[in-house]
Amino acid sequence: MNPTTSEPEGGAPSDSPRRTPVIAQEVTTEIPVHLLFRDDDTQQVDLRSAMVARRQGTGEQPKVKAGRPAPPPPVPLRAAPPVDPDLAERAAPALPGWTAAVAGACSLAGIGALLWGSGALPGRVTGLLGLTSYPYHGIGFGVWCLLALGVLLALFALGGLGRAQVGYAWVLTLFGDYGGTVRRTGLVWMSPLVLRRRVDVRLRHWRSHPMPAVDANGTALRVVVLVVWRVEDTALAALGVEDHERYLTEQVESAVARVLSQLPADVLHEDASFASAEGTPTLRNAEAVGDALTRMLSAECVPAGIEVFSAQPTGIEYAPEVATAMQRRRIAAIDAKHRDSVLTSVVEAVDDTVNRLTARGLVQLDAYERNALVKDLTVAFYNGRSGAVEG
Repeated sequence: MNPTTSEPEGGAPSDSPRRTPVIAQEVTTEIPVHLLFRDDDTQQVDLRSAMVARRQGTGEQPKVKAGRPAPPPPVPLRAAPPVDPDLAERAAPALPGWTAAVAGACSLAGIGALLWGSGALPGRVTGLLGLTSYPYHGIGFGVWCLLALGVLLALFALGGLGRAQVGYAWVLTLFGDYGGTVRRTGLVWMSPLVLRRRVDVRLRHWRSHPMPAVDANGTALRVVVLVVWRVEDTALAALGVEDHERYLTEQVESAVARVLSQLPADVLHEDASFASAEGTPTLRNAEAVGDALTRMLSAECVPAGIEVFSAQPTGIEYAPEVATAMQRRRIAAIDAKHRDSVLTSVVEAVDDTVNRLTARGLVQLDAYERNALVKDLTVAFYNGRSGAVEG
């Protein structure tokens, strides 16, 4: 019996003898594999036991849809660019700020005492301070040396004071050479001879603008990525690259282009065999795509001293120039999948109905009557299922 082939309408053929049908001996037409797949795992098991088992010996092995899509293929990582081995973060010499403030105050007090003892202070100043005025007889060479030393000490102590904020670090350079990093907070003292460069070491996030990219099929996309990062090595971030923030931005664009070009944005119904397309990884798996982006971006940002915690796509959309065409393809794919689902349900219902009627002996059908019954049930069930789903 062929359920997909019906006899011409009218009476039964005169040359076809009537016989008692036996369902177990009936011959059925091959049903396409993709009609056996359903989104519900429980129904999928029933389909295998009810329909696939009767296909043994046909030379075609049915494929069963996996429970989860296969992970995307790993993107190969390139070796990081070499950096100066001597350029690594180390602690710079720094003292608490109060020690420098005390030393500067003592130096100023010593200078004042020398000037008062030599009579160089004006009378108004000594009067305001309640000190005894001494006659001025000049300043000797020894006093001049002590005054110069006191001024140098005061300038060195007070000139090195700085206010270090929480979440920032100071990168020090002395005559073009890296002198260390100060991560202390509050009032600190650093040598006034060094140049200071403040680096933000807080945990930061950066949301990119819509970046152009293409998928594995060459379809134009627009991608927005959220990157969570921070500066781990201040020496590399400040001295290893020209601008570590710009470096990160450009590396994000490069990583997005490489990762997204490995997978298709969508696997539509007409792109490939539906049985194999269901398990194909796509860019809609945001977790897998984010893991690949994070792994690649972390490797690329090592030379800049940047630690990347996550790089997750917040939006992957078709480019405006192809969005309308792809939307039509998606609608067509959804419609085709809906027709497959309805057809699968109809085939199951017809098969179950005919089996029950014949197994219980309610009807005795020959080949012609069976074909007519299958045809009538198929039309009735298909119209009923289609109307119910659309409603």
